[in-house]
Parts: sequence; structure tokens; C-alpha cells
Amino acid sequence: MSPSRQPGLPHPRLPLPEGKEDLHAFHRWLGEAIPMVGALGISDVSHANDALTWHLALAPNLNDKGTGFGGALAAQATLQGWCWVTLWLRQQGRAQDVVVAEASQRFVAPVTGDYRLICTPSSSDGPATLAERLRERGKGSIALSQQLYCGDTLCLEASSRYAVLPSS
Repeated sequence: MSPSRQPGLPHPRLPLPEGKEDLHAFHRWLGEAIPMVGALGISDVSHANDALTWHLALAPNLNDKGTGFGGALAAQATLQGWCWVTLWLRQQGRAQDVVVAEASQRFVAPVTGDYRLICTPSSSDGPATLAERLRERGKGSIALSQQLYCGDTLCLEASSRYAVLPSS
């Protein structure tokens, strides 16, 4: 926690890291901007071919049954989608606010060990359509899909829509 922040009080908006995208710098910034990120157990982050992948530890996300806590998994999927859109905007040279508009999850199997969460556009033309809307209207939205795997087992499927707000 920065010395200027007091527990329980809102913190000032933290600007995104400057310069060429560095996932590690982005992850550090994310942990400062959204304090719960430090408790999620994210151990590795990668971004390639329109897929944002996180590797996460089970230990900080356990429920009373010794498996993944559904609320934590849902929060991670929602946050990961927000990160996907924010990173995509940065690649386009845009700095606009992103908010989750819709999110749903389907729990398929229990999460029994460390896992990976993968976020991709729901349709291959999603990024191009978003880019077009941003050019035309200055705002838009995109549908994303997240899949959580424990080993080779699909444990969670999520779908979400994120809105990119107009620049202020």
C-alpha cells in the first residue's frame, strides 16, 4: 500500500504505465490500482494471438471444500476480461475507460489444483468491430469468453461484454 493511502479510503486514480506494453509492469500497476489483485494468486501472465492467459494458484482461492471458490473464480474471469480490453486499447494507442456490462459463468467441474484462465474474443471479428465503433462513435463494446482449466479439465466457462466509454 502506498504511504498516501489509508485503509478503507478511496485512492486516487492511478495512471497506466507509460511506453511499450510490458505485461509485468501492467500487472504491478493492476495490483496497485485494484488492491484485491495481490490476493488472487496470479503467478504468470501472457498475451499472444488475441488470448490473455493467467496462471493462478489454488491456495488463495479455496472454499470450505478444498476446491476453488466460485466467487473468486468469477471475479478473476471478470477482471481478466477487463484487462484484455484495456490491453487491447493500449495496443490501439487509446486510453479510455472500460467497464463490465454483462458477465455470466457456468461451473463445469471443481477446481482441485492450480489452474489457468484464458480470455479471448467471443467472435473473431470482435476486435475489428470494436475498432470500427470506436472510430465512428468514440465508444463501443466487445464480447469475450473465458475458460478456466485445471490441467486438461475445463472447469469454468464464462462470457462477458465490456463497454469502452467515450473519452472525457
